[in-house]
Amino acid sequence: MQERRAKAKSEVANGDRVVASNRRARHDYEILETLECGLVLTGSEVKSLREGKAQITEAYARVDDGELWLFQSHIPPWVFAVGFGSHDPDRKRKLLVHHHELIRLVDRTKTQPLTIVPLKMYFKDGRAKIEIALAKGRKQHDRRQAIAERDANREIARSIRNAEKFG
Repeated sequence: MQERRAKAKSEVANGDRVVASNRRARHDYEILETLECGLVLTGSEVKSLREGKAQITEAYARVDDGELWLFQSHIPPWVFAVGFGSHDPDRKRKLLVHHHELIRLVDRTKTQPLTIVPLKMYFKDGRAKIEIALAKGRKQHDRRQAIAERDANREIARSIRNAEKFG
């Protein structure tokens, strides 16, 4: 019990606590660059996030009217927020980035076939953040090649470990 409390305190002291991650994005896309953004949320959304309830696997970001928005992310309503205090779980959410970063994102997505995908949603020093990435879609054979490379690297590392252990 005390170990669990100490671990929770160290997570709070560290500042980062991952709420949701999009592991599928790293499989489906080639990540070119990442960026940390803030989120504009309502109170019940923050409480729901603190409980660790969010899904960003189908989410994407897009620039509309000079602002960056997150679409198709699902944050379920907080259990105790009913009626007036509740929120729409699938609404679009505004992302907070610096103006020069926004311009760079717009330029890159207009000139190249790139998309903006969220990688993880987390709390940093008490504030909800989301890590987004400029990504290029992979074709099926690219995915297979990436899996084969990862497996080959894993085999090489395993054989080196075994050689050091027994050699």
